[in-house]
Amino acid sequence: MQVSANGIGIEVDDQGLPGGEPVLLIMGLGMQLVGWPDELVQGLVSRGFRVVRFDNRDIGLSQGFDHLGVPNLAIAGIKYTLHMKVRPFYGIDDMAADALGVMDAMGLRSAHVVGASMGGMIAQHLAAQQPDRVRSLSLIMTTSGARHLPQPSMKVRGVLLKRPDGKDPEAVVRHLQHVLGVIGSPAFPPEPARQQQRIRSMVARSWRPAGTARQLMAVVADGDRSELLRRITAPVRVIHGRDDPLVPVGAAHDLVAKLPGAVADIIPGMGHDLPLQLLDRIAQGIADNAARAVSAPNAA
Repeated sequence: MQVSANGIGIEVDDQGLPGGEPVLLIMGLGMQLVGWPDELVQGLVSRGFRVVRFDNRDIGLSQGFDHLGVPNLAIAGIKYTLHMKVRPFYGIDDMAADALGVMDAMGLRSAHVVGASMGGMIAQHLAAQQPDRVRSLSLIMTTSGARHLPQPSMKVRGVLLKRPDGKDPEAVVRHLQHVLGVIGSPAFPPEPARQQQRIRSMVARSWRPAGTARQLMAVVADGDRSELLRRITAPVRVIHGRDDPLVPVGAAHDLVAKLPGAVADIIPGMGHDLPLQLLDRIAQGIADNAARAVSAPNAA
């Protein structure tokens, strides 16, 4: 369903009992709400949670910003390297305001917030800026953005910046399969038929590479959130793959060091994805972190 959040149209999926403790899932760069596997959603619902997931702005079925144009990522990368200011079309803080708007539209006074990759960056802003709205915070395969942290290899960067070899859906599916093969979990390979079906469904639902580029500009421009982390008061769980090639595991150790009381689950063999084999572990980790939070009313 479509809701108005922060003044724009955002596509939302709402599952579980209305009275269950709410979990807000925030997905990563270029990924739609269906990037959260149904098995993970159902794992949370079966634990008594109400699960709300949504398409970030410019992606999926949410409102787009094509009128703003397509950014020059090469120039943005050079500016970032030279410590020059990068001006995005919108910021990660704007996307955090979207997430807050989703909570308002769904009648959630507070929620257990879970962010993956870029979604974790959005979640950091939300938890820091609106501490009374975030009961607990689970950060999956994400980073503070500190410049001293290890970065992905040139191979990984090259794969992410490469375009499909055609515009037809099958070319896009092949491209995304290759990307996920490079950044995915070496110890937890996907079942090929299941993965291909999931990718086909995602592409059929929406394929918006220009929106991904604008989101990437927001990530680059957001920079180091280390100071922002000082304002987070919610219980934090950091879930990260020890073999993540896109956001190396040093980012997880950095987050734990900067968030007093944070609990870490560093998973050997996990890369930058949500493998089927680990979904129950991840769902239980989110539930355990939620249990650390003080109870609060669901509705505004």
